[in-house]
Amino acid sequence: MKIGFSTLALFMNPLEHFLETATKDGFQLMEMLCEGPYWPRNMLSVNRNEFEIFNSYDISVFLHAPTIDLNPASLNPGIREETLKQLNETVDLAVEIGAKAITTHPGMINRLEDRVRSWGKVYSIETLQKANDYAESRGIKFSIENMPSRYAYFCNNAEEHEFFVNACGSYATVDTGHANTSEDTGSFFKMKKIIYYHLNDNDGKKDQHLALGEGTFDLNLLNGVDNGIIELNNYENILKSREVLVSLNGDVLV
Repeated sequence: MKIGFSTLALFMNPLEHFLETATKDGFQLMEMLCEGPYWPRNMLSVNRNEFEIFNSYDISVFLHAPTIDLNPASLNPGIREETLKQLNETVDLAVEIGAKAITTHPGMINRLEDRVRSWGKVYSIETLQKANDYAESRGIKFSIENMPSRYAYFCNNAEEHEFFVNACGSYATVDTGHANTSEDTGSFFKMKKIIYYHLNDNDGKKDQHLALGEGTFDLNLLNGVDNGIIELNNYENILKSREVLVSLNGDVLV
């Protein structure tokens, strides 16, 4: 398994700090959270020469598109349009820095009614299809992440997650913590077109972003995983989680 971490744990630090930390600690992958100062529109407005820093490190980079206050499933067309615009800008940023792929959320509904969920599902797939088409046109892999097991979220089970991936023509990002809140965690690991995993743990009830081994997630499900991004709020817990992975399989870092 190739292992990396999400910059969520080091949020607000400079880009060089992310890359230096990944290199110093022997990580091969990194997912950059595109929120705050790393908002794609903001980054694309700076001198593009600053992106040369990514060529100075042997780290494969993925991007997590902005999701705060955005929603591809919104019943408000203005919100959907802005969401698509920012997804496309994330693709543009990926091209500029040489990132492998971008991951995004499938959206949610804010009124818990079946008819609202049905409309939102149609709108989300429509929005994400357009984003995937744009990503393909620019040579970037577009991936949809599964979400916790709550009615308001789309892709809250493997069946719906796979439906979205197939309908949009995208790839899948599987979050182990989100999957662990479902009734059948293992079903997510049987999906096709998984590009990488977000690795974290919880008590099986709530998305807690615990270090691996501190919750109820079955670590045996990670056998055969190729690319794992440890997604936690604390960098020390990222290092702790990597040790858990290494203890499971001594040659995990390949």
